[in-house]
Amino acid sequence: MFEPALEHRLLETGAKKRKRRSELSLSELMTLTVLFHQLRFRQFKSFYLAYVCRHLRAEFPKLPSYQRCVELLPRCVVPLAALFEVLKGQCDGISIADATSLAVCDNRRIARHRVFADSAMRGKTSMGWFYGFKLHTIINSKGELIRLKLTPGNVDDRQPIPDLCKRMFGQLFADKGYIAHWLAEALAQQNLQLITPLKKNMKPVPRTEFEKAILRQRSLIETVFDELKNLCQIEHTRHRSPFNFLVNLMAGIVAYCLSDNKPTLNLTKINCLAEV
Repeated sequence: MFEPALEHRLLETGAKKRKRRSELSLSELMTLTVLFHQLRFRQFKSFYLAYVCRHLRAEFPKLPSYQRCVELLPRCVVPLAALFEVLKGQCDGISIADATSLAVCDNRRIARHRVFADSAMRGKTSMGWFYGFKLHTIINSKGELIRLKLTPGNVDDRQPIPDLCKRMFGQLFADKGYIAHWLAEALAQQNLQLITPLKKNMKPVPRTEFEKAILRQRSLIETVFDELKNLCQIEHTRHRSPFNFLVNLMAGIVAYCLSDNKPTLNLTKINCLAEV
């Protein structure tokens, strides 16, 4: 059902182009990319040659060569993004926002880097400088990803938040890097309250015990980032194509969405602590 609708919406340049049909269907290709992240392999080549070609011949009887499979991967970008829209969580009134860096090369090789020379930028986080992109993320209390946006590494963490928070409600918890009057006012117009820790030179702001307890637990999103990077492998410096970078990113995100054991907030325990 999805492929005909996608073909109908694709833009054309007017030039005639062969539409060669692959032996590996789009759904099979998407399954392989997500399975790669679910099985925690480090390299797609070893996953494909040592595992898929040896043990999954019955499930994928018409496997192409590894080189041909890599050539087909860019076809997965839009379908994987659409799949994320189906699998993502829903806003439950308690949301946590943060951004994480996605470095595409070591800092010592920035001058020689070519793959993302036109799109990646230098940025800085609490862990230091990096060269690459930022993944701006909002999760709910269940640890589910509900909003994502990829930007160059030099984009301010606060800039994408108003667009990401459209049609959300309740409270948005974030760190001190999101403190800004214009951001709080923009979110208030969307019926969303921004709650952050206070800097030393700021006047005290009344907070309920529940809000204080959630602020202490906002590191939940760091646990989500840790799983995305270290288990789902969304960050590495071996990319040779921008499209394959996006495929790797979205497949890792989909693999996380399909995970049964996500880090969550224990709201019952937090309510008990707030009452005490």
